[in-house]
This record gives sequence, C-alpha cells and structure tokens, in this order.
Amino acid sequence: MQTLEKSSDLIDQLLSFETFAKQERPALEWLVEKSEYYSLEEGEFIFQPGDPADYMVILMKGNFLVYLERDGQRREAGIFHAGYITGILPFSRMKEVSAHGVSQERCTILQLHKRYFTEMVNASYELTQALVGFMSSRIREFSQIRFQDEKLMALGKLSAGLAHELNNPASAMVRSSEELYKNIHTTPEKFKAVITMDITPEQTDQVNGVLFSKINNLNQSSLSILEREEKMDDLLDWLDDHEVEGADDIAETYLDFGLEVEELDKLADIVSEESLPTVLKWIESTLNLEKLVVEIRESADRIAELVKAVKGYSYMDRGKSLEPTDLHEGLKLTLMILKHKLKDRRIQVSNQFADDLPMVMSLGGQLNQVWTNLISNAVEAMEPGGTLSIKTYEARQKVWIEIKDTGSGIPEENLSRIFEPFFTTKPMGEGTGMGLDIVKKIINRHDGDITVRSVPGDTTFEVWFPVSA
Repeated sequence: MQTLEKSSDLIDQLLSFETFAKQERPALEWLVEKSEYYSLEEGEFIFQPGDPADYMVILMKGNFLVYLERDGQRREAGIFHAGYITGILPFSRMKEVSAHGVSQERCTILQLHKRYFTEMVNASYELTQALVGFMSSRIREFSQIRFQDEKLMALGKLSAGLAHELNNPASAMVRSSEELYKNIHTTPEKFKAVITMDITPEQTDQVNGVLFSKINNLNQSSLSILEREEKMDDLLDWLDDHEVEGADDIAETYLDFGLEVEELDKLADIVSEESLPTVLKWIESTLNLEKLVVEIRESADRIAELVKAVKGYSYMDRGKSLEPTDLHEGLKLTLMILKHKLKDRRIQVSNQFADDLPMVMSLGGQLNQVWTNLISNAVEAMEPGGTLSIKTYEARQKVWIEIKDTGSGIPEENLSRIFEPFFTTKPMGEGTGMGLDIVKKIINRHDGDITVRSVPGDTTFEVWFPVSA
C-alpha cells in the first residue's frame, strides 16, 4: 500500500458515484481532507479476517474481490468496483473484519478513520445520512446472501444426513436382492432333490410343522454374543455328525430363526437318514428366502419412511398460509432427519412431550427450520455421549418448547448477543452468525418469543407460541 498525494479531481470522482452524487462540495472537501489516500497493486489485500474495523474505505479506482474461507474452502462474495464503500460506516457496531478483500488490479482508495465520524455529523448531516443509507442497503444485501448461505449450509447438512440414512437400507436391498437372485436360481435343483425323496404325506406334514413353527421367528431371540456362539457350535457339531454339506450356511440361517438342536433331532426322527440332508437344506433355503424377503421389505419401508419424513419436514404439497400445526410432529420429523448426527456423536435423546398439546397457527416448514437450527446447535455444543432433552407443555395460554443440552455452555458475555445477525461463537468458516437471527425472526413472525439461559452442562433455549384459537 503506497501513500498518494491528494488531487483536486477527487471531489469530482466522488460526485460521479451514486452515494455522493447529491452531496455539497464542502462536505466532500471535508471528507477528502480528513481521509488518507492510498494505492494498491494487484494482489494486495485491502483487509483480512481479524483486522480491526477502524476505517471506512471508498474505492476510487479499480476493483477488488471479497471472499470468505469456510470449511477449508474459499467462498467468493463478489467483485466490487469503483464507488463501492466498505469497512466500518457511521453507527456501525462492527468490531473486526471477517472476510478477505484483495485487489484485482491497481486500485486507489480513500480511508477515513472512525474517530472522525462524530465530527462528520456536525460537518454534514446529509453526508452522514447518505452513508448510513448505504450501510443499510449493504446490510440488507449481505443479509440476503448470508441467509441464502445459511439455507444452503443447512440443506447440505440435511442432504448428507439423508444420503447416509438412505444408503443403509438401499445397500441392504441391493445385497438381499442379489442373494435372492442366486437362491432362486438354485431352487430347481433343490426342488428336484425334494420330489425324488422317499417321504410320505404324513412325514411331509410333520416337517412342515417344524418349518412353519420357525418361519416367523426371524431375529426374535435376544442372544448375547457368547450365547450365540455356543448355540452356533452346537448346530455345527450336530450337522457335522450327520454329514450335512454346507453346515456353516445352514447353521447361520437356523440360528437367525431360533431353530435348535432339539428340532433337528425331531426332524431326524421324522425322515430317513438318506433324506435328512435334503430336508435340512430345503428348510434352510425356505427360511433364507423368507429372511431375504423380510430384509427387502424392511429396507423399502425404511426408505418410504424417510421420504415421508422429508415431505412432512418440508411441508410439501401444503399451502403457504398459516394453519393449525402439531409441534410434536415437526420435532419428531426433525429428530428423524438429524438421526445420523445424533448417532455419530452418540447423543442420548430424552423427550418429555405433553399429552394433548394444543395446536399453534404456523407455517410448519418455517418452524422445522427453527427446530433444525436449535437441535443442530445443541448437538454441536456437546461432547460425544451428551444428552439432548426436549420438553413441551402448556401454560398461561401459551405452548412452550424447551431444548436443553449438556454442553459447555454459552459465556455470559455472549448471552445478550447470540441473536444478533452475523454474531457467532464458532471458529472462522464454521458459522455464518445467521442461524439464531433467522430463528428469532421466524418465531417473532409467529407472535412467539425465544429466550436462553446457560451454565456449563445446562444450556436451555425456551420457545413459546400463543395457543391456536
């Protein structure tokens, strides 16, 4: 950055910019006199994260790129040209810079230190008013960008979670369908072996009796690992003693359905020694087909359940007007959508949902955004193994929702600021500072309110809405 000598044409340059076009020359002369005038070469930083916000910066010539670094990635906010004003402005509460500003070509800038802002009000109220108006427009534009960014971040997290949740049942369906395909293609040989057996109708009925007594028992027994290994050894020993081929696969299937050595002894008494291996393989094949069909059906049900949850969460196929809303439904759907996050961090969930909780008038999809932000923040605030508690109740013609976590808590000096736009306690690049601001705006739009109390190990967000008439 190189200091330049101020020239008389700076006033005309300022007048050519929209923000200063209607200002009196004496006001702009004061601005130029009090400002510092610099040039920057291509690639030089005008500001960087962590720099104190001490100057209002007016770009006189050239352009610069603004970008943020989030999750190790560079996210560009835009390229700004001559006439743009950045840095701190009159009545702004900004303390430090949170983004990078780098020149894209040779630039010249005017910098006015914030210590002159009080004097500016006396020198030219109209100039101050114009700069405050520019600040309002800048905040509005930046808020829209951040709001969209927050929504995209939330969408990205939800998409990743859904992909994770859908992957498990989808993979199970693929595995089961492939196994089913193989089994079906071996059925003719097994069928041929069965129909060529020397077995009476009475014996067939007895074999079917054993089979049908177990066919609905899939995974119903709750065996410990040690108990399962012991039963597996007993089955393998029995099958080996009776010289049955493929004993490992047969024993595994029998164990899943709770078929034990006593039933095998019964089958051995029913049919001849020559027919026993064929009967045992046929029973295993039938039970295994049942297992594969059950796995495919359960996987399909899980996928359908997730799709239904997403539709309910986003309020697809519903109008955009206020309507009576069951808050429990939204909370449960949000917990289902965030299930992967809870599972990954081993978070215990304790729900205390009031019976017959009154409806509230709301835009359901927006309230789900509230629950997502509050629950996600609570999960991220806790160490693995923490507890998330959600409580609902009715009192004083209001419906109350408490969301509590066992995290480290919010420092007392930050409690009064957490609902401010752009304020975040997260590390650089991990938060936009818009989540709780959006939450508060949505709640206020529904005539409700939100408060927070926090000590280490107990942070509680308390939300209330008026009861629907």
